[in-house]
Amino acid sequence: MSNAPEAPAHTAPHPFHLVQPSPWPAMGALAAFVLAFGAVQWFHGSPPYILIAGFLLVLVTMFVWWKDVVHEAQVEKVHTTVVRHGLRVGMGLFIASEVMFFVAFFWAFFNAGLLVNPSVKQWPPANIEPLETWGIPFLNTLILLSSGLAVNWAHHALRHSDRSGLKRGLALAVCLGLLFLSLQGYEYIHSPFGFREGVFPSVFYMATGFHGFHVFVGVCFLSVNFFRALAGDFTAEQHVGFEAAAWYWHFVDVVWIFLFVWVYWWGS
Repeated sequence: MSNAPEAPAHTAPHPFHLVQPSPWPAMGALAAFVLAFGAVQWFHGSPPYILIAGFLLVLVTMFVWWKDVVHEAQVEKVHTTVVRHGLRVGMGLFIASEVMFFVAFFWAFFNAGLLVNPSVKQWPPANIEPLETWGIPFLNTLILLSSGLAVNWAHHALRHSDRSGLKRGLALAVCLGLLFLSLQGYEYIHSPFGFREGVFPSVFYMATGFHGFHVFVGVCFLSVNFFRALAGDFTAEQHVGFEAAAWYWHFVDVVWIFLFVWVYWWGS
């Protein structure tokens, strides 16, 4: 018989985290289906009730799922070094998958813009008046890059245990993100072309609108981190949730630079 002391009953014999059964993945899948179905119905002229219901269901899923993850980290203390590494790898792979979405949109744009598509003879088409590059698009570029600097400020403050700087940086980043979305909405409302007026408007709205949705998700992500910072979460040594939000926000920044250069500037 071994004389080695037994581990306490509450201590796992490995550094990994075996999560408890959760309803949120299934709820998230349902929310995504309702949102997509509602969007398709809305595009075909139906009232946006299903779309709104799906959108609200997505928000609820985000809230309850993130709440459970925060509880695992702050209360259960199960986010070991190995678990945190896995979360970082998972976030990196998620961002890589998002890059592929935008690669598809950019290829659709270049397929027409470089006249590879034989049905396109002129770019932009003669009936399309492109948006002014150095107006709202350029202003939004400055706003989004400034928000990235604000996130870096918050990260630097967190790593040096400056709670005040962390909160201010996050608050500034959230406000700049909301300002970006407001200006993009204004740009859409006053755009000289509609979504169904040809390949240029379709690709333009899909690429910039999909990016705008990512900005919205990033604002939600940063807002969660802001309220967590107010609650005293995060330490200089352990802040994977903040890192994930920062990575996502910088990804949004980089995609916008490509959109501004190729879609707004070169594309016009």
